[in-house]
Amino acid sequence: MTAPTPPTPPTSLAAAWRARVRADPGRVALSHRGRRWTAAELDADATALAAALAGRGVGPGDRVALHLQNVPAFPLALLALWRLGAVGVLANPMYRDRELHHLLADSGAVGVIASTTDLDALGEAAAGTDVDWWLGVADEDPTLGDVVGEHVGALVAEHESALHDVALLTYTSGTTGPPKGAMNTHGNVLATVERYAAWIELTEDDVVYAAAPLFHITGAVASAALALAGGATLALSGRFDPADAVRTIEAEAATFTIASITAFHAIEQVEWAERRHLESLRAAYTGGAPVPQASLDRFRERFGIAIHNAYGMTESTSAVIAVPLGVAAPVDPASGAVAIGRALPGVGVEVVTDAGSPAAPGEPGELVLSGSQVVPGYWRNPEATARTMPEGRLHTGDVVVADADGWIYLVDRLKDQINVSGYKVWPREVEDVLYEHPAVHEAAVVGRPDDYRGEAVVAHVVLAAGHQATPEALIAHARARLAAYKAPREVHLVADLPKTATGKIRRDDLRE
Repeated sequence: MTAPTPPTPPTSLAAAWRARVRADPGRVALSHRGRRWTAAELDADATALAAALAGRGVGPGDRVALHLQNVPAFPLALLALWRLGAVGVLANPMYRDRELHHLLADSGAVGVIASTTDLDALGEAAAGTDVDWWLGVADEDPTLGDVVGEHVGALVAEHESALHDVALLTYTSGTTGPPKGAMNTHGNVLATVERYAAWIELTEDDVVYAAAPLFHITGAVASAALALAGGATLALSGRFDPADAVRTIEAEAATFTIASITAFHAIEQVEWAERRHLESLRAAYTGGAPVPQASLDRFRERFGIAIHNAYGMTESTSAVIAVPLGVAAPVDPASGAVAIGRALPGVGVEVVTDAGSPAAPGEPGELVLSGSQVVPGYWRNPEATARTMPEGRLHTGDVVVADADGWIYLVDRLKDQINVSGYKVWPREVEDVLYEHPAVHEAAVVGRPDDYRGEAVVAHVVLAAGHQATPEALIAHARARLAAYKAPREVHLVADLPKTATGKIRRDDLRE
């Protein structure tokens, strides 16, 4: 008897989506504020949108900017663009003027899909670029209903993209210069979807709540592509709002979400939220910044949910390292860092010392990544590609420690290290101690130039609702738990901390 032939792996995201639609066309694929689309319905709408875009001249390789929050038009646009062999350029919807102009000019985008409320304000940003058209998404109908309705039933030739073709152009935050466009290929995204879906044991019965913004690599890949290509349901609720998040998780019986730790902190501040509202979640992950053990403990004690760490970058097409589901992450005894996890299958991980040699277990060094999730380079920027990804090895700029059992601990960013009288101080270690104080909601530590010490440790703290603490009390708390040179010399109590659109605290702004 001849063994059955195993299914051929998809060579593009469009092919993966087609296979999902064929397998179960009647299963819900997308939800947004009570409205649901089956896979067949979403496919029909995406095909109609593809016809509309093709009518505007969009074809294989063309770039189209998506300047949107987490609304149905976003996944619809991705599916339509991938059907045409075109590229989705992920644009932060808070970008205006110079920031948006750079992205449009650098990417060579031919068109922009944006909220109708933003169109007038965005016009000047496209001056001198290749943008030829704009498509508005109305707040009252974020499904592109009018455009889709005009093209229902239209036939569209589907372009067969290859694994090496670019699917997403995702711009880095630009902390070391102008933002660079990472070329996330179909192969990159499919590799992440396959590996991460297996890691979190994703099934067709899962509901993925997109807490992270879809215009960021985490939302686009570890939420949208994961659900769409992985056979699950993608649940959206617009721009992240903690109360909305709690309501949506309960209403949609969401089973998985991934978000910055600040998003989970914000959910904790929803006074009426109880365990029953989040009881459907079987897997919750966070990434983007080192996470203090106190934050993980506090969330678990209140909601009964263990938040698992994950690590990824724009250039690694989201998650490449994660804590296995249901496993408690160990804590590095030397640094106090909570493990960010183990490498996903197929991900190459090296820890390299300043001298360029492999670090021994327990020895800190720069994290270097390789494998099919690492992008081939930056868009039209061979110099930056050669500098950051020599020979395809991604130098992350993150300092980590790996132990003999394969656990990886994120110490901090190389550039964030503070030098106090010749001693190295990692901001994360000080922040972890501050988070242990019951009055601390958020904390960020930076170095300030100091004539005597070289740099002084300075903390910025947001107090938890209903709690009080003086700067002196917080300094004393830190001094009781840290070496004297590590304790902050100053603590500033602030109403909030500057953050990126994905909730990552911007230490650069605090240094300035």
